[in-house]
Amino acid sequence: MLLTRAELEQWEEKTLAPYAMKSRYSRGRVFPEEEPRYRTVFQRDRDRIIHTTAFRRLEYKTQVFVITEGDYYRTRLTHEIEVNQIGRSIGQALQVNLDLLEAIILAHDLGHPPFGHAGEYTLRDLMEPYGGFEHNRHSLRIVEELEDRYPRFRGLNLTYEVREGLVKHETDYDIVDATGYDPDLSATLEAQIASIADELAYSTHDLDDGLRSGMITLEQVSGLTAWKRAVQRIARKYTGLKGDLLRHAVVRELIGYYIADCLHATDRKLRRLGINSIDDVRHAERGLCFLSPEAQEEFDELKAFLLKSLYRHYRVMRMQEKARIIVTDLFNAYMATPELLPSWIQARIDGEGRARVICDYIAGMTDRFASEEHQRLFDPYARV
Repeated sequence: MLLTRAELEQWEEKTLAPYAMKSRYSRGRVFPEEEPRYRTVFQRDRDRIIHTTAFRRLEYKTQVFVITEGDYYRTRLTHEIEVNQIGRSIGQALQVNLDLLEAIILAHDLGHPPFGHAGEYTLRDLMEPYGGFEHNRHSLRIVEELEDRYPRFRGLNLTYEVREGLVKHETDYDIVDATGYDPDLSATLEAQIASIADELAYSTHDLDDGLRSGMITLEQVSGLTAWKRAVQRIARKYTGLKGDLLRHAVVRELIGYYIADCLHATDRKLRRLGINSIDDVRHAERGLCFLSPEAQEEFDELKAFLLKSLYRHYRVMRMQEKARIIVTDLFNAYMATPELLPSWIQARIDGEGRARVICDYIAGMTDRFASEEHQRLFDPYARV
């Protein structure tokens, strides 16, 4: 039996929580389109995101460790997949719209430039005189303008709720500028789940990558409250775990623990506030999806440890300094001599401005392409 879009929308009405964002009530697209017969609007958005050039490039963009450090470490693409797994685990138990949740998660890092946060901070400084740079807003720019694959409009023409979820994405490393998207109202619960799933994913998996790299050690993390409690819980099932087996077990345990804690804390708050509709969500205080105070305290300790011991490790700082040099050199060279740019990039300058076009071009680069482009321009022995 085939399910039509109308029947899928009816299924949402029957099975999703009253505070979930239902497809049929979407504020819609900027450019009206005939919707598919067998997909909801949010399913279509998710599929469009997956097929973009920007999404494919995430495979070769840094999370913490640049590509040259090895093939094991997370990239932006594997991070997206891991955020999606955590988000779906939370979203399914809370009975929200998983299609909307997935679309937001799979698009939330599209705007990241090469070399992770080092690349972003460098572009932000370089673009300060020209309107600035922030990856959430750049993700929105990608889906609204830069992906050019449809004859009737630029961008992907995504629904309002997915675009809103991008600009209202909120973590320690995200600056929220929701101008044009009801900034005084909270995002959907689906968007709020995407934000906390992002934090849970990058912190636990950066811990894993940091240990795998040897930049942080088991001795260093053994004093963390999160680590000690996870080991105690694991000891009820296994004894004598060491090395990689212990690392994998602890990371797995932490993810499961934080998901369960988030579910119970969020459910209690939704009940206490009487959240029974999407309007209730939008007019409620921000942070409906959150950890309990006890879990948040140990999670904050973990994040502070990673900031001090991993993100500021001398080898990571060296990677970041290389990234700063590469991005700065490319930007300055293109600004001074725009003829260095491919002709199709040069063609955009008159209409959009030199700095913004160059910023778009660099932000779209993978780590590998940016490094090779820098070599082509600045190594006299490299082929151009």
